[in-house]
Amino acid sequence: MPTPAPTLIRETFPVGPLQCNCTIIGDPLTKQAIVVDPGGNHELILAKLEGHGLKCVSIIHTHAHLDHFLASGQLKEKTGATLHLHKEDQFLWDNLETQCQVFRVPYVPVPSPDRWLDHEETLACGCGVALHTPGHTPGSMSFWFEDAKLLIAGDTLFKRGVGRTDLWGGDQATIVRSIKERLYTLDEAATVVTGHGPDTRLGDEMRENPFVRA
Repeated sequence: MPTPAPTLIRETFPVGPLQCNCTIIGDPLTKQAIVVDPGGNHELILAKLEGHGLKCVSIIHTHAHLDHFLASGQLKEKTGATLHLHKEDQFLWDNLETQCQVFRVPYVPVPSPDRWLDHEETLACGCGVALHTPGHTPGSMSFWFEDAKLLIAGDTLFKRGVGRTDLWGGDQATIVRSIKERLYTLDEAATVVTGHGPDTRLGDEMRENPFVRA
């Protein structure tokens, strides 16, 4: 039996001074790609895209903490891709320089987003949808790729952990509600790409996460 063709190309790798997980999602037919959370090392991201033969058309962000978009401006300049963010994180995007000062990270200017992401919006390439999962920040987003059983959760859900809520705009009750109502209702077999650290399995988190269980 021939091996079925993959529904999408996916590569996740750490970037930037805080080792944020950047993910490339590519359509194997059109060769168009989304880059999620380019938190640094734009040359590495470009090399990964080239290695897959992909063209980045959209740069999307799980949220607007500095470590998730430090390379967004450079990547946009090199590829012409559009920048996307949820509107409720604009205050963080507008204060990147202050965030960098707080964490003692070099400031790299980033242009304003081209578009605001909406809940249940279809992503570029038509391969997934955006889910508004506030709590870590007011505008935190997760990205669900149903056919591939893949969830990019950003800093909302980690392997046996959840995102911190003691930074700007965080709220503990809200993040718990987002995880229970919008993430734990998805396919238990899904692979979860976290904002930092290793992948996990959604069903495992539903049963074993010490902070939020289904």
